[in-house]
This record gives sequence, structure tokens and C-alpha cells, in this order.
Amino acid sequence: MLGTLLGSALTHLSQRRTVLRAERFTRSERLRQERIDAYCAYGGALANYRRGQMDYWFAMHDGRVLEGESIHQLRRETKRLRATAMEAMFRAELLTHSAEMGELGRQALKAVDRIPGAQSRNELSQVREASRSLIYEFIGASRRHIPGLNERE
Repeated sequence: MLGTLLGSALTHLSQRRTVLRAERFTRSERLRQERIDAYCAYGGALANYRRGQMDYWFAMHDGRVLEGESIHQLRRETKRLRATAMEAMFRAELLTHSAEMGELGRQALKAVDRIPGAQSRNELSQVREASRSLIYEFIGASRRHIPGLNERE
């Protein structure tokens, strides 16, 4: 009888550890997936905002407005795209403990913000490249904060 009780207690402890390990794995995998989604969404939102800023710049400097649109509509669209990018940035920041990721994300957003301020095509080229580089840098850095992405298969 003592052996049965001891065996039962050991089985219970073993099962409890297995359940806790499975719960921990599920939580970490969910966080991993949420980080992938958040970082990708932010990178995509930045790319869309960047495209909108460039459309607005060309409309202002070259008079290139797509058919059926006005400068005011383009400006409203860039504001909407910026709000979307900020929302994505907040989500990404909530899912990381990395100050580096938050700083890179804000730098990329600020770089895109500078596009309409370019006074010439040469200056536009510089701010376009800076914003592109910072978006890529943010996405590249995000790999270090997602377990399993840096491991060789």
C-alpha cells in the first residue's frame, strides 16, 4: 500500500511538471508569434507611410497627383498612414522588453516623418535612403528578439 501511495505521488508530481512545462511553452510560443506579427505589421505600416509621404512630396514638388486625388486628400492619407504606423509601433513596443527595438522603431518613424521636408530631389533621395535603411534595420534587429529565427535548421 505504501508503494502504491508513493507511486501515485510521484506520478502526480511528474504530470504536474509536464503540465507546467506545456503551459510555459504555449505562453512563450504565443508571445513569439505575437512579436512576429507585431514587428511585421510595424515594418509594413512604416513602408506604407513612407510610400504615402513620397506620393505627397511628389505631388507638392512636381505636381504629380494621381487622377481623382488632391493634395489635401494625399495629406489626409499620410496622416492616416502615420496613425496606423504609430498604432503598430505601440503594439510592437508592448511586446518587447528591448529598449533598442523601441528606439529603432521611433528612429524609423522620425526618418519617414522627414520626407516631406526635403527641399530638392537630392535631399529627397537622402531622406528616402535613410528611412529605408532604418526600416530594414528595425526588421533586422527584430530577429534577435524572436526565439528560433536565428537558429539554423
